[in-house]
Amino acid sequence: MGRAIKLAIVGRPNVGKSALFNRICKKKISIVDEAEGITRDRLYADADYFGHPFEVIDTGGINPQSDVPFQEEIRRQAEIAMIEADVIVMVVDGTAGVTLLDELVARLLLRTGKRVVLAVNKIDDLGKMDLTYPFYSLGISRLVPVSATQNFQLAELLEQAFEGIEFSSDDETKEEAIRIAIVGRPNVGKSTLMNYLLQEERCVVSPIAGTTRDSIDVEIQAEGRRFILIDTAGIRRKRAEHEVVDKFAAIRTARALERADVCVLMIDAERGMTTQEKRIAREIEELGKGCILIFNKWDLVKGYRMEHCLKSVQIDVPFLSHCPTVFSSAITGRRLENFFKDVVAVHEQQNRRITTGQLNKFIEQVVQKYHPPMIDGKRMRIYYMAQVDVQPPRFVMFVNNPTLMVDSYKKYMINQFRDTYGFLGAPIKFFLKGRKTKEDSSEQGVPEEENDDTELTFFQDFSLDEECTEEELAALDPSYFS
Repeated sequence: MGRAIKLAIVGRPNVGKSALFNRICKKKISIVDEAEGITRDRLYADADYFGHPFEVIDTGGINPQSDVPFQEEIRRQAEIAMIEADVIVMVVDGTAGVTLLDELVARLLLRTGKRVVLAVNKIDDLGKMDLTYPFYSLGISRLVPVSATQNFQLAELLEQAFEGIEFSSDDETKEEAIRIAIVGRPNVGKSTLMNYLLQEERCVVSPIAGTTRDSIDVEIQAEGRRFILIDTAGIRRKRAEHEVVDKFAAIRTARALERADVCVLMIDAERGMTTQEKRIAREIEELGKGCILIFNKWDLVKGYRMEHCLKSVQIDVPFLSHCPTVFSSAITGRRLENFFKDVVAVHEQQNRRITTGQLNKFIEQVVQKYHPPMIDGKRMRIYYMAQVDVQPPRFVMFVNNPTLMVDSYKKYMINQFRDTYGFLGAPIKFFLKGRKTKEDSSEQGVPEEENDDTELTFFQDFSLDEECTEEELAALDPSYFS
């Protein structure tokens, strides 16, 4: 497959680069705010130009005289984007006029020898065209007045950018990539891990918490598979989100969790698991995502054994005890050589299917080993079990009365199921479906032969939370319940 054409968006701070980036890729990926220095890392996204796919790159604002933190790192990230790009779009503020910083950036871009298109932003209508003329002094012949917020003349901008460029005609479809979201509290080493896996300075890294703000997607090939790594902003407590940017970053991180296939939960081994990590782990489980647990900075820990960490995890969050756990150092790459193998293994477990015959044999063995307890002279009977979905694996058990399932038996069945089938790193969800009794029918005045209503209960690690849809149950054989 031919390499995708890359278009980089550069310019000084606060000219609308991120707004233009979001408009071109038609997604709200980059955080847009009036404050300077919001975008720090290079952001990539797929876009389309009249049926031709290309890749667009957002960069931070270039301002060597700025006292904004990480200015040197931001400029280095922008320079890398210029080197990678086939076409560069320089964005300027049409309402502010030509500035000395615009002239500096223009000279920098013209020295690259690549095609440069000047996007004069904030030109909302044809009546403001006169504002564009002074920008010809920058020496860039391809000039297009645009408005990122009003979607004005963006097609003309792309037409100037790609004029004469041949796109790859290869229509080969890519194999579906496994999306990996790297999550955790601020300053636990998420960006450091990202840079190590990519073997490049892809993300800005510093000891200051909150350095990463956007969710950064990067594609990588490993183990014969395609992966998309998603570096996310550190997840803070709600009351710690003091700035609007922090709230936007939290929203981006939540979306990254939702679209991920496997989540990598990073924990600072020096500080251990906090309440925040427990909340993140439960959120991963509730979303039905696969999970890998990494205790980072383990090389700095003295006088503490791995077994103690694992024991505390099993006590605090039972789900994490079924996830692959790595004690590593993201800086040195210690014990990370099997990272992508672990991701593939967890992803396969999420998509694993167990046949109905195997499940019913499992139920028979479990019930013979330990019968459900008697409740008010009644005992729960399990008629049938079937898997109805994957990612996460979902199972339905048809019983005589779901209210007879007590917490101790739930725990017993889940533990037996994990011991038998594993499902490493994957949350599993169980549903109970039962029929009303004859007593219930007579009390409601419903003839017994017409009473086919069912009661549905969900449990996962002893919680009642959601319902199984009728579509998922439609394929099951009702003869088992006759």
